[in-house]
Formats: sequence, structure tokens, C-alpha cells
Amino acid sequence: MSHMLDEIDINILKILQIEGRLPNSELAQRIFLSPSQCLRRLRHLEKTGVVRGYAALLNPQSIGLGVQAYVYVTLEKNGQDSADEFAETIKNWEEILECWAVTGDEDYLMRAIAPSLQDYSDFLMKRLLALPIVSAVRSNILLQELKDSTILPLKQLK
Repeated sequence: MSHMLDEIDINILKILQIEGRLPNSELAQRIFLSPSQCLRRLRHLEKTGVVRGYAALLNPQSIGLGVQAYVYVTLEKNGQDSADEFAETIKNWEEILECWAVTGDEDYLMRAIAPSLQDYSDFLMKRLLALPIVSAVRSNILLQELKDSTILPLKQLK
């Protein structure tokens, strides 16, 4: 759902994507609004779902998570029941950071993380491939990070 955003809202979003912990008083000063007006706009952006939340972005390597992979999953059967069962099964697996239903030869694309190749192999063999609804899995281990950004482009809003 697209929201009608004006230049002030867009500026709030630009700043918060880079500095999510910025106090409202400083944010208001940067966009030339009173703190109360800035807070009102920010609360509206949160309420309408434009701003989904705030989080600390951790460095996986620094906390012992050295292996990441893109995992392509094909289910045994197509259909809503299989899709629902798969989604329900994996939704609380910590190893899965993201999961999308996709077009193409596979049914899902996931981003997985693990401390080591052995841990990743165990995850694949003992959990993912152990699911009766999964017929095939293909993985690509990520070797080198060239870009990592959480900043969404906003030029289409103008």
C-alpha cells in the first residue's frame, strides 16, 4: 500500500534510515519543525506502517555467525496446504533470517545463517531436508559481502 508522503515525511524517513536512534528534538531541528509536529508526523508514519520498527543492526561475524547462504527450496506438492505447512514450520527457525515465495523452478528463497559450515550442514540435513514436504534444496554460500544496506530508495516518492 502506497502512502501519500510529502517532502517533510520523506526527509524524516531519509534521516531515520541512517540514524534510527536520533532523538525527536534533534530530528525536528534538522527538518525545521517543532518537536510536537515532528513527533505527530513520526507517529503517523509508524501507525500507517511506513515505519515498521527500530532495531540494532548486529555484525554477524562479531557474534560468531560466520556462514550465510541463500537457500532455494522446492516443495513436494504445490498448493496452499503445503505452503501453509512450510511457512508455519520455518517461521520460528532462528537460522532463517528471511524467506520469500518466488517464481521460477523453486518455490522459496531463504537467507540462512549459522556459526560454521558444519552447523549449516546440520541445519540442512537434520531440519530442512528432514521435512517430508521438502523435495529439493539448493544452496549458495555467501563468500564476500560487497554491499550491505538497509536504506530503501525514496526518490520514487517525489
